[in-house]
Amino acid sequence: MNSLFSFSRLVAVMAKEFIQMRRDRLTFAMMIGIPLGQLILFGYAINSDPRHMPTVVQVRDESTFSRSFLAALENSTYFDFVGRIESEDEAQRALQSGLAAFVVVIPENFERDLVRGDRPAILVEADATDPSAASAAVAALPQLASQSLANDLSGTLAGLAQGPPPFEVIVHRHYNPNGDSAFNIVPGLLGIILTLTMVMITAVALTREVERGTIETLLATPVRPLEVMVGKITPYVLVGYVQVVLILVAARILFEIPFVGSLPLLLAAVTIFIVVNLAVGFLFSTVARNQMQAMQMTFFFLLPSILLSGFMFPFAGMPGWAQNIGTALPATHFMRIVRAVMLKGAGPTEIWGFVWPLFVILLVVGSLAMVRYRRTLD
Repeated sequence: MNSLFSFSRLVAVMAKEFIQMRRDRLTFAMMIGIPLGQLILFGYAINSDPRHMPTVVQVRDESTFSRSFLAALENSTYFDFVGRIESEDEAQRALQSGLAAFVVVIPENFERDLVRGDRPAILVEADATDPSAASAAVAALPQLASQSLANDLSGTLAGLAQGPPPFEVIVHRHYNPNGDSAFNIVPGLLGIILTLTMVMITAVALTREVERGTIETLLATPVRPLEVMVGKITPYVLVGYVQVVLILVAARILFEIPFVGSLPLLLAAVTIFIVVNLAVGFLFSTVARNQMQAMQMTFFFLLPSILLSGFMFPFAGMPGWAQNIGTALPATHFMRIVRAVMLKGAGPTEIWGFVWPLFVILLVVGSLAMVRYRRTLD
């Protein structure tokens, strides 16, 4: 009679599993890669105190005091000056297009009013669509204002150094004046949900056909690879539209998120984003051997899309290498598009800088998918 438990049988089963693990190299790589990726991303890339925020300046009074204040802003490392503007319209375009997160306006007669003791006001306009990205820099402004002119207020002006700063800083938070985090999270969820569902649905569906052998019937037909790719992903575009409508309605009714831009413009951008993600799923299906691997690859793709796209953490607070990775992800550009259209009322000109990278990603991913699919046919 066999014993209830045999150590030799246990070792045999364990050896079999190790052999299977060695054969399934992709799954083993995912098991190691996902926790390693989480460790690196959370340890090095995530920063809740973003610095070097892009800032443009409108200087209406060139003086020693204005230069000292601007130098204090830049030395704080919260603000990086990327250009100068001449009008309020340019300031609004800079904020809408994402060129600048802050606009600093030095008023006319700033030096004269400061010397007279009239406490002139410097205006700082902030893009508050991401409250966590703007809050740290805004919180540092009072201290910067009190210290920026310490070396300039001497002699007859020494009296101005006593008490409160001789000028005030007025902050206007645009697009999200109350700092409601839902204004940032809910539109971003649109990109994350579409990324997860579109990539996973396509990758799993096509891999399932390979497992079941139905793809062989398709290969026996005169259908070309491009026709297969387009035919497979088109139905899921309609599914993506249904998801978009549900999320936008819920955002408006449940969270009272405003929609100040053009709905057709957003839907056009959504179409491009959906197609990009479906192409990514198609590419994964040409690599994965089974549905489990397809799902693993989807989650491996989703992790950086959540952490490096600006969805959960400020994009500007990440190191350069993490921003480079994030720039290669379609979710990063779509986050900027949906927030710009919904919250800022941005038009085609303002969002074009975020749209064309999606076309580039689609071209690269689509080409790789076609090459992999042709190799599958061979």
